[in-house]
This record gives sequence, structure tokens and C-alpha cells, in this order.
Amino acid sequence: MEIDPVFWVDGFEELFSQVVAPFFGRREPRLRARGYLLGLLSSLERKNGWSLAEFAGDKTPDGMQRLLNHARWDAGLVRDALRAQVAERIGSPAGVLAVDDTGFEKKGLRSAGVQRQYTGTAGKITNCQIGVFCSYVNPDRQRVLIDRELYLPASWFTGPDRLADAGVPDGTVFATKPELAWRMIERAADDPLLVFGWVTGDEAYGDNTELRDRCRARGLNHVFAVSCDHPITLAGTKTRADHAIAALDSGAWQRYSCGDGAKGRRFYDWAWIEVADRDRVLARRSISNPGDLAFYRCWATRPAGLPELVRVAGSRWSIEECFQATKNEVGLDHYQVRTHMAWYRHITLAMVAHTHLALLAAEQHPPPDPPDPTPTGEDHDGLATQGARPHGTNTPRPDER
Repeated sequence: MEIDPVFWVDGFEELFSQVVAPFFGRREPRLRARGYLLGLLSSLERKNGWSLAEFAGDKTPDGMQRLLNHARWDAGLVRDALRAQVAERIGSPAGVLAVDDTGFEKKGLRSAGVQRQYTGTAGKITNCQIGVFCSYVNPDRQRVLIDRELYLPASWFTGPDRLADAGVPDGTVFATKPELAWRMIERAADDPLLVFGWVTGDEAYGDNTELRDRCRARGLNHVFAVSCDHPITLAGTKTRADHAIAALDSGAWQRYSCGDGAKGRRFYDWAWIEVADRDRVLARRSISNPGDLAFYRCWATRPAGLPELVRVAGSRWSIEECFQATKNEVGLDHYQVRTHMAWYRHITLAMVAHTHLALLAAEQHPPPDPPDPTPTGEDHDGLATQGARPHGTNTPRPDER
């Protein structure tokens, strides 16, 4: 997709002036932050302190290192301003928050939060840091990262000197990944500008009862993936999600698309079981391999039909797409910093850079209005507020089923 260079520059300057510039009191670090962002948006193969400094015309990386380690600015305020821009420009009442974590492979033992631990990014146990993230995706599939938290393993809290050496703020206590996810979900829910309809995440978050209970207590509709042995109670009898779904007859399954993939629309067979009022277990079955199933725990404050739950379940992959885009395009994982604050600063600026690209794409080539998603002859009462179909629901046309 080609972008008009003038449109690109104007969009960058507008985003920078709204999201980054207001939080720098001094001109020098403000210009340094601008140069850092332009470097992240450049075609540099590696986007670390040296390469970004050279791109900005500096002889040494000292200025870029000062920006991340010593300059006076608050990455949390930049994050909040970024979220406000996302809310204004791509926000939708049908938007979805997706939470997930990703790994950053690192050498040594001193970088904040680093240790040998499993990361799905590498598919193995390796020396790495883990970041927990929250993305926002609207029904038009426009998606960006809006929040981040660095996971500090429990082992880090056995030695306070290690925390201090990595610049971890005083008073920081151990928090699990679902607890970090909840902090970000709560910040999004507290933001009066950001509207969204659902929260989603993978099994690591869906199997966490406390996270689901917190979402329910806050009135946040959610579709979380859960494990096959996820416990449920039906008619007073305890069972597992996979056993309950296995008892359904063939007529319980319906075919829907959960969104677009690399090879077109992704169709699966779907079925659900009502556990309690508006509390359901949803199952997804591969068409080509019926033994390949995935399970979800769903809850909503209002009636929600199967097509809407399918749309939200499919939205979970938006955060994986954000990870891929930010690592490939704006150097999310290219940093060479050690301290807690520097990690947050680099990650936040990478999020700003990626959002610039996402907003450009959204504004330069807005997606067409989606076709009527309702298969002929099906009853979809209660799919959304006031009886209307939710914007962006992904269901097949009659000739695609």
C-alpha cells in the first residue's frame, strides 16, 4: 500500500504533537524523542541505540541513551495520550481489548525481569524478558497496542539489591501475568474516552478465575480462551469443557467465519453450552480436522448471539498481529537497555511508532462497509444492544456455508 509522503509527514507531526511533545519540558530531549521515533519508523535493519543515533546524525549513542535512562519525561503519560488518540480515531463501541504476553530474548542476568523462562515467542525455555500487553481492535480490524507491563518473576523479589540495580521502583511487589493484564484492562475501562464492548485473551488468562471474576464485577463482557479441562458445573454436576461439548449432537454445530486470515476468511464449526445466565462455554472445531478443538468461557451483561461471540473470539489474534508488526516494522524487540524505566520508554515509543502506521493505513484507505453478515432464515434476536446486529459481526453468506 502506497502512502502519500506529505500525508505521512503531516500524520507523524500531528501524532507527535498530541502524544509525545507535551510531556517534554525541554527542547533537547523532545527533539531527541522525535529523532528516536523517526528512526523506529525508518528502514533500518536493526533499531538499537547506535543505529538510531547514526540515523539521527549523532556521532555516539549517548543522546539516545540519555533519552531512555535519564531524561525527565513520563512514559505513562505518553501511553495515556496514545490511548486517547486511539479512542478518538479508531474507537468503536464494538471494539475489543485483547491481552497477551510476548518474550524478548536477552543475554545476561541484570536486565529488569530477565531469567530463564518459557516464552511462546521462542517456543521454549530461554533467557528472556516477558512483556504483557493490551491491544485494541475495532470491527474494521484496525488494531494497535495501547498498554504494556514488564513481568518481574518471583525470583527477582528474593534479592532487593537486584531490583535496585535494575532500577525497579521502590514498593514494587510481585504480580502475576493475569494481574498485570488486569491493571491494563482497568486503566482502559477507567478511560472516559475509550469505548469498547469486549475483553479477550488466551488460556493463560482465561483459566485465571480471578481475572474473569474481576471483569464480571466491573461489567466487562468477555470471551476468554480456556483449556480443554476447564472446570464447569452443569445442572449441579461438575465436568470439563471438552466433556460437556463432546456430549452435544451434530445439530449443535454451526459454521461461521471468525475473521480474515492469510488465505481469506477463516471458517470453523462452533457450538456453545449455557452454564448459567449469560455465562457460556463456546467451542471451535476445525473443519478439516474435527479433532482439533478450542474452548472459550464467555460472559456478557446483555444477550449476545453466537456470531458476536465468534467475532470476539477471532479478535484475540489481533494482538499476535500487533506483536509481529511492531517487532518487524518498528523494532519493538531491538532495544539494548537494562533498566526498568528504559524498557518502558522504548516499548512506549515503539507503540507510538506502530500506531502512526496503523492510523495512516486506516485514514488513507478506510475499509468498505461490511456486507450484511446474517445468513438467510436464521434468528438473531438479542445479538446487540436494542436488537440491532453488531457492526462487524463475521458470519458467512448463505452461499458460503
